[in-house]
Amino acid sequence: METYADTGLVRFEYKHFAFIGSESTRAAEASECALAQGKFWQYHDTIFANQRGENQGAFRDVVLENFAAALGLDTGEFNRCLDDRDYQNVVQAGVAEAKTREISSTPTIFINGERLTNAPSFSQIQPMIEAAIANSQ
Repeated sequence: METYADTGLVRFEYKHFAFIGSESTRAAEASECALAQGKFWQYHDTIFANQRGENQGAFRDVVLENFAAALGLDTGEFNRCLDDRDYQNVVQAGVAEAKTREISSTPTIFINGERLTNAPSFSQIQPMIEAAIANSQ
């Protein structure tokens, strides 16, 4: 399952690149479990607000489960999803794609297949998006 928004003119995709260790993999899997309940972005924002460093315990399963409870998710379903690793393959596929595309950092942004470097701001990429829309009509 890909996380994306599609307006008909612009498609935004978010793919996992869990490369910081086992906790980043579990956090990515947990965000997919939250997506299944319609709260991907809220969960995503919670994860990023609570980063503490590589494998420092910030994303132990109990912590990920507490994030889900705080967001009002069905914790029984969320915990089952996390325990059963329902989205392990999705996360692994994102990592494999990143390696194939020679991505080594986050965020990495592409517009119409062109890789942008140095994590540009929205104001920097907005003209590129508008030009891509204009060219597609």
